[in-house]
Amino acid sequence: MFTRALLAILLLLTACSSDDRLYKTEGHVFGTTVSVTIYGGSQQRAELLGGDVLREFDRLHRKFHAWEPSMLTALNDSIARGQLFRADAEMVGLLKSAEKLSVRSGLLFNPTIGHLIRLWGFQKNDIGAQGPDDAEIKRWVDAHPSLSDLRYDGNTITSVNPAVMIDLGGYAKGYALDRAALILREAHVKAALVNIGGNVIAIGKPGERPWQVGIRDPRGEGTVAQIALRDNEAIGTSGDYERYFMKDGKRRPHIIDPRSGYPIDMVASVTIIAGGGRDPGLRSDGHSKPLFITGPEGWQAMADKLDLKEVLLVDAQRQVHMTPAMRARIEAAKP
Repeated sequence: MFTRALLAILLLLTACSSDDRLYKTEGHVFGTTVSVTIYGGSQQRAELLGGDVLREFDRLHRKFHAWEPSMLTALNDSIARGQLFRADAEMVGLLKSAEKLSVRSGLLFNPTIGHLIRLWGFQKNDIGAQGPDDAEIKRWVDAHPSLSDLRYDGNTITSVNPAVMIDLGGYAKGYALDRAALILREAHVKAALVNIGGNVIAIGKPGERPWQVGIRDPRGEGTVAQIALRDNEAIGTSGDYERYFMKDGKRRPHIIDPRSGYPIDMVASVTIIAGGGRDPGLRSDGHSKPLFITGPEGWQAMADKLDLKEVLLVDAQRQVHMTPAMRARIEAAKP
């Protein structure tokens, strides 16, 4: 569903006693590998908490899946039929927060273009080369779906535009990170690192050093940089190297420009760091998409618009661009 293995997690720590051991619980949710690494305490407690987090991930995966039967697909079916849908407070809250980001980004972040995502063949597990008809692409672009088309009456949702098809693939993983952080903080863990296919959130500090993560090279096996991730910070990457296909010599990734209806081929990856507040995971996931779409020429203006200070972009020619704050963060993390 939300597949992108985007960050190499480098746990550069040495366990010395039962109080500073690392316990890692792994699973496969959201169509990708997920892990919960807990610092300190007992193995039994770490496994219990890791299990709690994985169960929460599974709940969200089933609830917000974009094409297998879920609450989200039921909402989309109701929108297509012009009917009202009785959701719940969690779904309404997530959609309203996504709408705020969509408006701030000038609709470049637009989770309602599910018809275009499906047309390009990305709403399935096995991706093959697609060549959608230009007229069909234009049809869905000209329909101008947006989250502003939704109307709310409590937890009941309707849409004034039947072309709306919501796909939260670029948002739900970030929400899941924040839910995981809440579960672990309420359990008073000393420190933890949660990784959903490369989207990562940090809790506390494991001993004397912060958590260390590496930003993956989108065209190689290694990393382009290492970063120390502090408490309540999340790092997220949008990349073109997991969910994509090649056609006519062009790479077609799953990130689609809602203005043209075509996948973006100018950017290899965008990584951002978000910190503070109750939703750093959500921001680290959603905010990278508009920067990816604006590309090498427009990403800095979009970063300013979204108040993003720490951004690293690798373009399709493997040139690395970054904000001064991100450069300073990377320099500080060097041995």
